Amino acid sequence: MNRYNPDIHHRHSIRLKGYDYSQTGAYFVTLCAVDRSCYFEQFLELRQIIDEQWRNIPSRFSNVILDEYVIMPNHLHGILVIRRDTPCGYPDETVAPANRMPARGVPTVGEIVGAFKSLCINAWLKVVKTEQINARAKFWQANYYEHVIRNEGEMECVREYIINNPLQWELDRENPAFEGRNKQPTEKWMV
Repeated sequence: MNRYNPDIHHRHSIRLKGYDYSQTGAYFVTLCAVDRSCYFEQFLELRQIIDEQWRNIPSRFSNVILDEYVIMPNHLHGILVIRRDTPCGYPDETVAPANRMPARGVPTVGEIVGAFKSLCINAWLKVVKTEQINARAKFWQANYYEHVIRNEGEMECVREYIINNPLQWELDRENPAFEGRNKQPTEKWMV
């Protein structure tokens, strides 16, 4: 039996230390299915739920605008644009400015993603129970990946990456069938 070793058994935060994730800016997020299983390909109703809940984010969070997104067989890529100070804020406010203190009532990226994931799970759980589907109800991986988009050039690279992701599925490191998963180079904007 393996004993707990704090040098090995701990999760490293990928968040920027001290960064205010509620500030005006654009954020690239990736959410994966548990075990990177292709649930969104296997269950089309689940894919529809994810699509609907993603599109409903701005109605739940009025200061959020959605940009490009794609639902892949086992993950979702999307760009969230948080507006804090302006009624419009987009596209002039797509770049994250210098750190500021969080504004009251402005949700963080984590809160937005958490609400989205929860709404997806609740809607899917109803389908699973109603239709007696033999499927995992809690299908999201515990965490998510995010990247603060710092300038317009980076925004265009992220958009292009999202748009082209379905065309690259055979070589995608999230594809369980891809043999060279760890050999895929990291995109420049991901660093």
